[in-house]
Amino acid sequence: MSSSQILKGILEGCLLSIISKGEIYGYEMSEKLNQYGFSMVKEGSIYPLLLRMKKEGLVITSQKKLPSGGPKRKYYKLTDKGAEELNEFVQRWELISSSVDRLLREEDQG
Repeated sequence: MSSSQILKGILEGCLLSIISKGEIYGYEMSEKLNQYGFSMVKEGSIYPLLLRMKKEGLVITSQKKLPSGGPKRKYYKLTDKGAEELNEFVQRWELISSSVDRLLREEDQG
């Protein structure tokens, strides 16, 4: 299994977490992911996921003009359903990551 396949399953939860901290636009999300070490995630690859999340009712969008002028930006905000999905993701992630950590530690000692 490639790292990109694993990443696809994790990326939605990471985006939900970033959006849960406040309204944010796409490029800003991409920068945040990069700050946390997700340098393999390109800005253009998150938009299809954000569109799906919007269709599923996990996020809502609004267009806002910049005070400095220029084109409007699409900002994303978490819905109640999105917050529930984030909570479920965190629970699943904790279970999976602790299981993998435990298994890898045993393999190292074995």
